[in-house]
Amino acid sequence: MIRDKPSSMDADLQKIFGSPVPELHEATADHDASPALARALELRSFLALIEEQVARVRDRVHADMDPDRDMSELSADRLRFDARWLEAALDARDGYRAALGELLRTVPSSDQQARPVRMTQLKATVTLSPSAAPAPPRAGASRARRP
Repeated sequence: MIRDKPSSMDADLQKIFGSPVPELHEATADHDASPALARALELRSFLALIEEQVARVRDRVHADMDPDRDMSELSADRLRFDARWLEAALDARDGYRAALGELLRTVPSSDQQARPVRMTQLKATVTLSPSAAPAPPRAGASRARRP
């Protein structure tokens, strides 16, 4: 399962969300998890999958190039195909890392989330200039009688 496979950004996820990746996956099962956490874990799953693919191609190329291997087994076409496959996988890996990194930059770290938010109320002071016209009488107020 992809959840169990490590990714190169697991430490970043733990730092931002304050829990190891398996616990973060459990938190998303509650449906009360933040959309940012759900999206981050989704991107992390894609990243873990593509990093596994990169490792497979790398290992295949290393096995093909093993110095103890019979040189008659080498195939330029196979190596070219693996090079294209590796290039595509690395491009995808870079894209997922960039997307996940951008998302994590917008999420406050768990340290910042734990602090209470301090609200300050702004006060506006306005000085009105005296009006030349008399103030209108107030509704229901009685007028003073003139002598």
